[in-house]
Amino acid sequence: MISNSIALEQLHHFSHEHLLSLVQLQPLQKNENSDTEEEDEDEGKDEDIDDFVVEECHVGKCKMCKEEIYSFHLCYYSCKDCDYSLHKFCAQLPRTQPNHPLHPGHNLTLSDGYQFHDPVFKFIETFDSAVTCDTCQIERKRFYNYHCSICDFNMDIICATIAEQKMDHPSHPHQLQRYLGQMVFSCNACGEKHSGTFYHCTTCYWFKIHLNCALLPAKLLIQRSTNESFTHTHFLTLAYSFPLIEIRARFYPVCKACGRGFFSANWHYRCDKCRYYAHVECATSMSEAFMSILMQPGLGKTSKNFKDEDHPNLLRCPFPNESFNLIKHLFSTKLGEFTSKRKIDGKMFSHPHPLILIETLDNGSVSLHDPMKRVELLCDGCVRPITDLPFYKGSQDDCGFVLHEWCTRLPSEIQDHYGHSNHTLVLQPQFGPLFGVFQCSICKLYSNGFSYGCMQCEYHVDIHCAFIPDVITHEAHPDHLLLRIEASPNLSKTFCMACRWSMDRLPGFHCPTCDFYLHTNCALLLPGKIRHQYDKHSLSLRYYPAENHRSEYFCEICEDEFDPENWFYHCSTCASSMHTACAPLKLYCEKSVLPVVVPVFWFLNVKFGRTVEIIDHPHPLTYEQGLSADGECDVCHKQLQYDIIFKCSRCKFARHLECVKKHV
Repeated sequence: MISNSIALEQLHHFSHEHLLSLVQLQPLQKNENSDTEEEDEDEGKDEDIDDFVVEECHVGKCKMCKEEIYSFHLCYYSCKDCDYSLHKFCAQLPRTQPNHPLHPGHNLTLSDGYQFHDPVFKFIETFDSAVTCDTCQIERKRFYNYHCSICDFNMDIICATIAEQKMDHPSHPHQLQRYLGQMVFSCNACGEKHSGTFYHCTTCYWFKIHLNCALLPAKLLIQRSTNESFTHTHFLTLAYSFPLIEIRARFYPVCKACGRGFFSANWHYRCDKCRYYAHVECATSMSEAFMSILMQPGLGKTSKNFKDEDHPNLLRCPFPNESFNLIKHLFSTKLGEFTSKRKIDGKMFSHPHPLILIETLDNGSVSLHDPMKRVELLCDGCVRPITDLPFYKGSQDDCGFVLHEWCTRLPSEIQDHYGHSNHTLVLQPQFGPLFGVFQCSICKLYSNGFSYGCMQCEYHVDIHCAFIPDVITHEAHPDHLLLRIEASPNLSKTFCMACRWSMDRLPGFHCPTCDFYLHTNCALLLPGKIRHQYDKHSLSLRYYPAENHRSEYFCEICEDEFDPENWFYHCSTCASSMHTACAPLKLYCEKSVLPVVVPVFWFLNVKFGRTVEIIDHPHPLTYEQGLSADGECDVCHKQLQYDIIFKCSRCKFARHLECVKKHV
């Protein structure tokens, strides 16, 4: 056999009538000094590419071994006059091989069929029949093989050239050798079991990769063959490992196609600009047949599964901003023209003064809620900002009681409430002493707004949870209906797509088609846009990492790093981000930094700022959220931070809400 280091530029081969020429398969060389510039140029081009057709990784088939000629073979022989190509190692095979390592001691003769040797008449005849290789046990017809007439031994030329079939792969420091025969192994590249051709490292005995994985392109776009169930606008780069320290730093990301995690030693495709990661078999659609089963809900596009005319009052979330809410959606009406300011009886809302409809702000006695001007005006009913006219206000100038117009339309009773169907729930404009603070039986948030309750069962819900609809849609999972479900211990291993908390303690919504889950709090209490007093742009609710965001994600409020796979608020212009729980839905939200970040602001349904007088303190106490600077409660001696407290503005006196109740 001609040595692999020697390659004739032209070759007369017995299998073909024309002269064969040597063709080099060298990858394009790139100037190392221009790497950064070219990478920047490529990133700009990625945005304009809609399709990416994977370039053929082979140049044709070898006519002798019937296998593809790949770029890692470095060179091959080809006929310029016709479609005829040979691997270099196939073209260099001698007609006779003495003492081959796989059959030492005898001569092997090359033929393209089964050879029969008659020892009596001493003739050799070649038959056009299938031949089974005695080395790999694979049967092939009309295939070049070596034959030993003494032993009646056959060896196909693939096995004969195994020693020459090697590749240098960037995933491994050592040269890889082809396995003898067809194997079934778990591939170190993708982690999946394959049958067929494998390459392994003779130094690192455990390392073996399937030929298909070895030929994966270094860059690709998610293909349209996935029926748009998952896509990405940028090129994905093939990475040969995902170190555990990086997996932890990225908050244990999952594959954008199937939702499963990553094993640190396996290859994957990634876009670090957008924190988009995908298994190689998912990105290349190797497992496309099972995609409908494996696809993680909410990671891609969906096809509409309902008709709009069948759901005329369908609630579409998220709400556009923090002033819009479920109560407005249900009870808002066009008021028409008024000739005078209409009054309603304040007693029906547990207020001592009549309520008057405010249609203009001409007297300057009150201003609309505006976080940019540090003006807070919260409705006493739904505890949401009042940003539009008209609204109701207490008739006394010093009265701070205000209501949205639609909050005056709430029904006095609710029958057959889904969370408490045994008894009628009655509207309670004020729940008990100290501004009616209670914990909602459904969302578990504290509230001092209006509520519906059953005094017999001590069951109380805020007015938002009193009207949770049976079905909604959400922008995070478009075109599919989400059905209301109750919290259940059976859902302990099922997680909300917004906050990644379990669905076993809070009710939520569910898409039966995709197993997409959302807590009611995340669906109904997180608006699509918010404004912050220190930002000139609004921040949008994001359901996945922002594109082209190379840096880590830090909350502008609490300054902690967070996982962008959980929903967050983001401004692409300023590249600023916030936890959904820290986002300034109300002015005092700057105080909302909690030791454990919850999906929504813990005191979202609480209106602070009023005062109360107690027996053992000479000054009025203000109703606030506790800060670290407030120190300890003088009754229970526990820290006041993160709790509802009453605080004296004249001295350092401060107490927990529960401790104040004992001294009112």
